[in-house]
Amino acid sequence: MAGTTKPMDGRVCLITGATSGIGRAAAGELAALGARVVIVARDPVRGAAARDEISRETRNHEVALEVADLKSQRQVRDLAARLLAALPEIHVLVNNAGLALAERRLTEDGLEETFAVNHLAPFLLTSLLLDRLRASAPARVVTVASAAHRGAVIPFDDLNGERGFSGWLAYGWTKLANILFTAELARRLDGSGVTATCLHPGVVATGFGREGPLLIREFQRWVGRLLLLDPQRGAETLVWLASSPEVAGASGAYYVKRRLVTPSRAARDAAAAHRLWLLSERLTGLT
Repeated sequence: MAGTTKPMDGRVCLITGATSGIGRAAAGELAALGARVVIVARDPVRGAAARDEISRETRNHEVALEVADLKSQRQVRDLAARLLAALPEIHVLVNNAGLALAERRLTEDGLEETFAVNHLAPFLLTSLLLDRLRASAPARVVTVASAAHRGAVIPFDDLNGERGFSGWLAYGWTKLANILFTAELARRLDGSGVTATCLHPGVVATGFGREGPLLIREFQRWVGRLLLLDPQRGAETLVWLASSPEVAGASGAYYVKRRLVTPSRAARDAAAAHRLWLLSERLTGLT
């Protein structure tokens, strides 16, 4: 019925990595709930296709596209500047974009690409948008982590993988970094009206691992057909954290299947979270 109020009417949601997988599914769900959705994509053609599909499927004409390659800090800064100019309010920031690589690659900033995309990009983008999120409170920052953080250790003395690179290990410790980032962000935002949460979406059938280690590619090829979640189901916890009144005010926690779950001991190390934050500030030029 025309004029029917939807749960996310008036809310502005920004989501990275939204051309496929759980990012695309979550963007569609949030648009269907009435949100004004801004998707961030690396590829302008795929981004425009996703934007148009979401708008058509949800009959929501407030779906916009921003193009940026998040491995580049220059492009992340340009993206933030455009968003701040275009959006008087930002109520939800979803840090979803991520990757796994088979081989070590360096970005234009001289950083290992898995680290740059999975951790430093959301750290920098969130930091640049924090004042707008605070001014828009109540607001939420939702970051996609992974159960792959379990058993991982952040190699503070070799973040660029110069002494030996494993794509699977790099993926795991950058997902650990997502949880530590969430915990430290929540601590810093306490009392501001902005919350920070993170999640494991489940093992989802997406294309994120197509450039990843053989282990990930073979798992998706042979086992994935039977066991992997479809992106729609994988996005459920993400959408819930971004929109549900059930978790209004919840901050600093890690969720799986809409349940609060205790992450690994390393992910609960407050000193490591603080150290990572300070190091990330230095590596992104925010100090």
